[in-house]
Amino acid sequence: MAAKKNSVAIDNADNNTVKQTPSVITLSVTGESLYIDRRSEFIGLAVKIGSEEEVREIVAAVKKKHPDARHTVFAYRLCGGSIKRYSDDGEPQGSAGMPVLDVLEKNSIDGALITVTRYFGGILLGTGGLVRAYSSAASDALKNAKPVVLKPFSLIRASFEYSDWSKSETALKRAGAAARSTDFSSSVDVCLSVAEDKAQSVVDLITEITGGRCSPVITGTEMLPEEL
Repeated sequence: MAAKKNSVAIDNADNNTVKQTPSVITLSVTGESLYIDRRSEFIGLAVKIGSEEEVREIVAAVKKKHPDARHTVFAYRLCGGSIKRYSDDGEPQGSAGMPVLDVLEKNSIDGALITVTRYFGGILLGTGGLVRAYSSAASDALKNAKPVVLKPFSLIRASFEYSDWSKSETALKRAGAAARSTDFSSSVDVCLSVAEDKAQSVVDLITEITGGRCSPVITGTEMLPEEL
């Protein structure tokens, strides 16, 4: 199932109410692969992308790297699947680009481009053979790119009195909130990061510990690996 486009929405009636942002599956590294069938070589490349301009640049670079290749097929998926394209690059329609896109779709990968470069081995593979080859090269490249789940983390800004901060710091760590920045001046100004589904409970915890002297505000969302 395609993930919805990531968005951060803060209720105007209550700055501490944040609508849930969906998790995203993307790539953590660049992945490569090599699949050979009847002397034809299929070289896969899976890359994290952020725009269609990047796609054009990467595809051009791949073609430049492999000037003697017969085809450079590609597919990409952006913005939760609202943008997705593929190219057969001269292969029979439906035998190359669509199978590569299917690999991204079935794994719900977002913000990613897969290219598969083919060096023709002199033997025709037929439509079925091409589908298998392009799918296999794309799947192997994707696996080697180590897909990672990114979860939404809320950013909370708060200004503590020094006595309140000393009481709050340990409790916030136990609640899963991490201090992204801390400025010790006339007050302790902190930017916290916490899993989005725990943000409101952290806001309530701060208010309770400080007796209402601190008014934390949820200012936005960032996407971080699930294990963090």
